[in-house]
Amino acid sequence: MSEQIRFHIPDFLKHFTLNMLLVQAMHNHPEKFRDNVTIGSVYGVFPTALWNGGRFFQGQCDERVMKAVLKSFNDQGIPCRYTFTNPLIEEKHLQDGFCNRLLKLADNGLNEVIVASPILEDYIRTNYPNFPIISSTCKELTDAQALEAELAKPYQLVVLDYRHNNNWEVLSKISAPERCEILVDACCDPDCPRRGDHYRCIGKSQLQYAKWAKTAKPGATPPRLDVQSFTCKYMELPLYATTGFRTHVTPEAIYEQYVPAGYRNFKLEGRSLPDINVLESYIYYMVKPEYQNEMRLELLLRLTRKQKYFS
Repeated sequence: MSEQIRFHIPDFLKHFTLNMLLVQAMHNHPEKFRDNVTIGSVYGVFPTALWNGGRFFQGQCDERVMKAVLKSFNDQGIPCRYTFTNPLIEEKHLQDGFCNRLLKLADNGLNEVIVASPILEDYIRTNYPNFPIISSTCKELTDAQALEAELAKPYQLVVLDYRHNNNWEVLSKISAPERCEILVDACCDPDCPRRGDHYRCIGKSQLQYAKWAKTAKPGATPPRLDVQSFTCKYMELPLYATTGFRTHVTPEAIYEQYVPAGYRNFKLEGRSLPDINVLESYIYYMVKPEYQNEMRLELLLRLTRKQKYFS
């Protein structure tokens, strides 16, 4: 049997129903999905976690819901992967009660953590050693030597900077492709000069919001945050507006180039996107072409019924 091709998908809370529908469809109709495809993890965070990075999130979540979400995916053998990729973490943030509680709730050896901050990484390795650690694309490792150095460290996976996509001068020389994860449908401008600034802006805003939320009264209006002034037209692009980017990896390239070269892990965007856009990415990458219209309609119909998975 060929080795599994693992897709890492968004978001275990925001897209919970969509993702559970996908898991069910893959179980019930395996013949309609591409060969050897599986869900490697579902990544995201519960609000309001100040360690969160990559995309800004706010709100609140009851612990009973958190437990039910984690259990729903874990019962299917699917890890939930925390996006603890805020690049601005300092020592003073490590004892945050909410973030530590999230780790305790998920500490079963299956769930994972993705990190960007060395300070936070060391803290999690020391205090929560059961968690597999993934190196974040937020580190922007565009240099081939820096990437090899990252692969030499004890990460379960290293998520490559999307600017390596389709660059086979680099990809063909990577020593451990099976430990790399490729962000195949990156929505960001391939030549974006503000990517690092954007991650830091999101991180700062997450810290600001979490601090406010700890003492805010019910119904209080959140403060205006830096991230609300950071405009970026690429953040909300639909899938087919990004397929012309040189960093876009087509389904054909995955199965005809990346997999034969030893790559097995592929990440899909979508934490802040609507369900329908995320669904289209699932159809595009995971469903066999002859079944795509049929599966899209089936999942859309089931999604609009607002199926419940736990009370």
